[in-house]
Order: sequence, then structure tokens, then C-alpha cells
Amino acid sequence: MRGIYIHIPFCKQKCYYCDFISFAQNGDIIEKYINALIKEIKKTLKSQDKIDTIYIGGGTPSIIDSKYIKEILQEIYNIVGYDEKREVTIEINPGTLNKEKIEDYKIAKINRVSLGLQSTNNKLLKNIGRIHTYEQFIEAYTLVKQSGFNNINIDLMLGLPNQTLYDLKDSLNQVINLNPTHISVYSLILETGTKLEELINKKELKLPSEDMERQMYWKAKELLEKNGYIHYEISNFAKKGYESKHNTNCWKQEEYYGFGVASHSYINNMRYCNTENLEEYIMNIENDNYNKIKQINEIQTKENKMQEYMLLSLRTLDGVKIQEYKSKFQENPLYIYKDKIEKLTKMKLLEVDGDNIRLTNKGLDFANQVWEEFV
Repeated sequence: MRGIYIHIPFCKQKCYYCDFISFAQNGDIIEKYINALIKEIKKTLKSQDKIDTIYIGGGTPSIIDSKYIKEILQEIYNIVGYDEKREVTIEINPGTLNKEKIEDYKIAKINRVSLGLQSTNNKLLKNIGRIHTYEQFIEAYTLVKQSGFNNINIDLMLGLPNQTLYDLKDSLNQVINLNPTHISVYSLILETGTKLEELINKKELKLPSEDMERQMYWKAKELLEKNGYIHYEISNFAKKGYESKHNTNCWKQEEYYGFGVASHSYINNMRYCNTENLEEYIMNIENDNYNKIKQINEIQTKENKMQEYMLLSLRTLDGVKIQEYKSKFQENPLYIYKDKIEKLTKMKLLEVDGDNIRLTNKGLDFANQVWEEFV
């Protein structure tokens, strides 16, 4: 089975913390981009491809006319068919949604919605350059629910500038009361070259301490698990049966196609990405120069693949399932990584529990240190 990622790179305004490839919305360039994107899909996707997830991300997919979303998905269905069991997700930014769009998403057979909230505190939202208020989020969430969507993710962030533990608890409690099926809680990463980095360096905003960020993480875990959400990956919590299939497949090292500018793909042990230049992407596809939009990042050896599998699996709370590892690689990770596992176990960052090698609670705090051992 394979997944599909579709990149819609347009935004009304770039969030201050964002370093993703995105561009200001422009009607003419959007139409040219969608035409190129559909052409890339038709060139790449084959009828024999078994597709179990489709994820439309960005950027802000919900900022463009919803007719384009329908056109993209219809082209995919024309090639690989429609499967009601397939997970089809779209990211939505509050403040960009209306009734017509959400109805079109239903028509397009989208069955999972991911709403980017980040915080219920309007002042904190303004600090990080979000274009919406909490009230606009509630309007969007209500629209989504009324339209019959029952698989909804809400994104929150911790470690935001000037955010307190009370702020995070308040956001979590308000979101839990909405009863979504999935909640993601991401730690803010201060990326080089972003407006947020500039504001922090100028001391116009201040980040919480590392210790406070850890307290926030454990408070989020405590509140969400107490309210019936399963902590199945470092930053992700879900009601039983509503774990993200798209993300889970990535952590299981399943293959996926990436369509659109700056998108990444993983096919036949090869990782490659499309150009980050929007005009170059459109021009080369219009001229049928498909090879010019792609750059190979890695051709994996068996050793590379085994290392990566350890890294990806250790993002999940189940960790590495030893029998699955043996079946996949005909190798035993307890022998291949004996020294590393013993070292991390002595440091109480890893534990071997039955058929699983997983992070301990302390390991959750020092996950980056664990992952570095397997790079």
C-alpha cells in the first residue's frame, strides 16, 4: 500500500514560526499550479497503485477555491478508483473556511479534517502570526461538525512565546470539551530565518524555559489520557480507532507519493523531492520536463533502511516491535543494535518490554538524544 501527499503551497500570511515552502495567494498562479499538479499526478500515478491514504497539506489548502480540491481528488479517483475505507485528510486554517468549501470537501469524499488552532488564547495567536481568532476557529469547527465530519484533528502547540502552563491547560480543556477524535500537540521549534526568531532575538517576545516546556508536555499527556485519548506517538493523541493512518504509515516506513512543489516522496527505497521553486515547477511540467522537477535525496541501502526504521518506530509509544522488525529485515534489532540499546537502557531512556523496544518516560524527555544514537 502507498500513500499520497498533495502540497498546496499558498497562504494568506506566513505564520511567524513557519519555514515551510509557501507563497502569497494569487488567482492566476493558483490555476496554473493546480493544472501542473494534476498533470504530475496523471504522469506518475498508475491504476495498479494501491493507495490507502491521501493527505492534502500546505501551506493552507483551505485558502484556494474548493473546486480545485475536487478536481485534484477526482483525477486521483479516475486513476486508482474510489475506496470508502481510504483515509482522505485536508488541513484547514480557521478564517479560510465557508459552507460552500466544506460541502465541496464532502462531495470530494474527504473524510478527515485537520484544523490548525495552536492556542485558544487570541493574544498568543497574534504573537505567532496566525490569521484567525479562537472565535473563528469555533465557527470553522461548528461548520465541520454540522457538515457530518466525525473524524477531526485539532492542532495545538506548546512552548509558544509568553505562553504559561495555565494557558496550555486552558486550551487543552476547551479543546477536549469539543470532543474531537484526534488532538496533536506539537512543541514549537524556533527555525532559523523566521520572523519569530527575529522577534525573539529582539527580545520583543520570550520563549518559556526548557523546564517549563517539559512541564507543559507532561500536563498535556496527563489531561488528554485522563479524557480518553490514547498517546500513540510523541506528539499525537487519538480516540481508539482514530489514529492518523497517513502519519502511522510514514512511521512504519510505508511508501508514499508527494505531488506539488517542494513535496517529498518515498518509493522503491528512494527518497526524492520536487523543486522548491514555484515558477520552475510549473514551467517544467508544462513543457513535459518531469525529470527537471525532481532531486534524489537518498537511495537507501539495507543498513540505511534498518536505521531509519528504528528512528521512525521510536517516535511511537509502542516503539520497535521486534517480530515485525525480524519479518521486515530478517535481522534481530536486539543483536544489530546491542550496544546502543544496552547504553540507552542503562541511561533509563529505553526499555525492552516483551516484544517491544520503546522509550521510557525519561526517554520521552530526551527523545532527540535517543534518535541521535541511531543516525
